[in-house]
Parts: sequence; C-alpha cells; structure tokens
Amino acid sequence: MANKGIDNSAARVQGNDGGYFIITTRWNTEIVEGLLSGAKGALLGVGVDPRQIRVECVPGAFEIPLACQAAAARSDCDAVIALGAVIRGGTPHFEYVAGECTRGIGQVALQSGKPVAFGVLTVDTLEQAMERAADNEENKGAEAALSAVEMVNLLRVLAD
Repeated sequence: MANKGIDNSAARVQGNDGGYFIITTRWNTEIVEGLLSGAKGALLGVGVDPRQIRVECVPGAFEIPLACQAAAARSDCDAVIALGAVIRGGTPHFEYVAGECTRGIGQVALQSGKPVAFGVLTVDTLEQAMERAADNEENKGAEAALSAVEMVNLLRVLAD
C-alpha cells in the first residue's frame, strides 16, 4: 500500500552514483542469470554507470550472507544486491537454507548500516522461479536492484 501524502521521490531518483555489489549463486544458473540480467538492466536504466557495478558468485544461497557482509564492509560499496533461487524439494533442506539466507541478509543490513536488497527467490516450483526471473516487469532481480538504489538515496536523505 502506498503512503499517501508522503513524497519521497527525491530518494528514488537522485544520486545514482553509488557502488553496487551483486552477489549471485551458482545453483539454478538459468534462473540466476535472469535475475542478474534484470538487476543490471534496472541499475543501468536509472543511470548507474557499469563501472559502479561489481558481480561476485558464491556456491549457494547459504553462503550469500557472508559474501554480503564482506561486500558491505568495503568502502566502495553503498549497497549489496543478493540474487539466488531456493526451490522447495521433498526434504526440510529448503526451510533451513531459505531461512538462514533470509535471516543472514537482514542481519548484514542492520549491522553494516548499508542496504542489502533481497532478490533471493524462495519458491515451491521451478516454474514459479522462471516466472520471477523472466525478462519482463515482474523480474525480481530488477525489483531488488531498484530497491537498493532507492535505499541508498533514502539513507543519504536521512543522514542530512
């Protein structure tokens, strides 16, 4: 639901000069590539220079938080964008990996004071993941990237 009467458009569109680290996983390659393409396209679309974007890959979703923490600790990082896909299977593995990845990403954001955008799909089926990583307006990688830009700019506004 939108906040009526609150104008935060300055936080969304100005100052796209931040450094953005994108952390991806090697699992579910086709899905992650779609998310990454969406994220890069969104960043470039709002004026982020390609030299401001750095992509690093981790083995799986469980390793995302540690890589996000290392990226967030860098002085050239203004925000981290975490991209991956955890697809439910027939064992409790999904709950453990998805839960720890989610918890860790949130913890990194709070401890570092830098935005860590959540673009990790946690879905029941491969089809659901493909829909969310497709080259369209529903791409969750693009959504996460735009969230990162907005949060970088909002934190700048709030710091003034």
